[in-house]
Amino acid sequence: MTIVFDRRQLAHAPARELHNGDWIAYNECPARAESIVAALGATMLARDFGIAPLAAVHDPDYLAFLRVAHDDWIAARRQGDAIGYTWPVVGRRALDLTRIDARLGRFSYDAGTPIAAGTWEAAYWSAQTALTALDEVAAGATRRAFALCRPPGHHAGRDYLGGYCYLNNAAIVAAEARRRGLGPVAILDVDYHHGNGTQDIFYADAEMLFVSIHADPATDYPFYWGHADETGTGAGRGATLNLPLPRGTGWASYEPALDRALDAIACYGARLLVLSLGADLYVGDPISHFTFARDDFTALAARLAASGLAIVTAMEGGYATAELGDNVAAFVAQLHGGE
Repeated sequence: MTIVFDRRQLAHAPARELHNGDWIAYNECPARAESIVAALGATMLARDFGIAPLAAVHDPDYLAFLRVAHDDWIAARRQGDAIGYTWPVVGRRALDLTRIDARLGRFSYDAGTPIAAGTWEAAYWSAQTALTALDEVAAGATRRAFALCRPPGHHAGRDYLGGYCYLNNAAIVAAEARRRGLGPVAILDVDYHHGNGTQDIFYADAEMLFVSIHADPATDYPFYWGHADETGTGAGRGATLNLPLPRGTGWASYEPALDRALDAIACYGARLLVLSLGADLYVGDPISHFTFARDDFTALAARLAASGLAIVTAMEGGYATAELGDNVAAFVAQLHGGE
């Protein structure tokens, strides 16, 4: 069993977020990762693959912004974490903006994803954690590897952050896997929330299948993306499959959607699956509304293992911190048990 984690990911520790019109304690806290590490036990340290795999997915101006955003916030005599307050809903384009407030709006889409002093370091090592897991699979050391990524990544687009995400770990791994000749590569996102950033990155790409099972965006974040009629554009038409489900969904209703997802992945002929895992499917999650019990994570893992695919798993959401570690451990033990 290959499990990768780097404690530098804990450097990201914003104090608060804006949620439903009020300031609340930041949900995506370091204790999330610590609870998973405690439940999983020994982990492998991340290796540094440099900036090139990140730049293959993310815009260079965006990466440059992430590196300096908090420093520029402090230089502007602000306090605490950097958070945007104005966004270009229309006419979004590359402008030569100097004020930090303007750049925060240019490179983000919500007010719930602050940039703290340690955000760049943590996000960088989150991506390197995912790349290390891929490297283990690529080298033949294992057919399945789990990357304990934190902060998560699937809401981050090519040049924007949001939804607690800064660098898109799953997209970085998928693009690097394809570059290494490990394709065809498919991405399956099973987080409660739609992976809008991953979809956006590959939406016009005919050679990357993206499948997402998630809460109906008619009722849940990120609202504007993840509807069933979003199937790709241009050459990528048909390479995106969205399977939105209603609030209250449990395993019995979730499994048929998983069947559709796995059928699509098999028809695509994938050799490698990049899995965005959200443990926010859990019934006790404070910001999600599916009804998975712990045994349902085991059932999910068993179905994925039965696919026979090589799998690199990148951790995404899950905010019931007290139960999070045990839920993830149940999934990982089942997925990796047959190796």
